[in-house]
Amino acid sequence: MAKDIEHLLNEQTKTILNAVDEKLSITEVRILSDVDKKILASEERINRKIEKLTTTLDQFLKRMTDMEDEFTMMKNDLNRVKQVIKDKLGIELT
Repeated sequence: MAKDIEHLLNEQTKTILNAVDEKLSITEVRILSDVDKKILASEERINRKIEKLTTTLDQFLKRMTDMEDEFTMMKNDLNRVKQVIKDKLGIELT
C-alpha cells in the first residue's frame, strides 16, 4: 500500500512537473516573440535614421560638388579677366 501511494505521488509529481514545464515553455516562446518584435521595431527605427542620414549626406555632398564646380568656373573667369587686363592695359594682376 505504501508503494502504491508512493507510485501515485510520483505520477502526480511527474504530471505537475510536466504541466509546469509546458507552461514555462509557452511563456518562454511568448517572451521570445515579444523580444523579437521589439528588436525588429528597433531595427526599423535605426534603418530609418540611417536612411535619413544618408539622404542628408548625399544632399550635402551634392551642394559641396556644386560649390566646387562654381568656384572652378569663377576662378577660370577671373583668370580670363586678368589676362584681358594684362593684354589691353599692360597691367599684370597677381
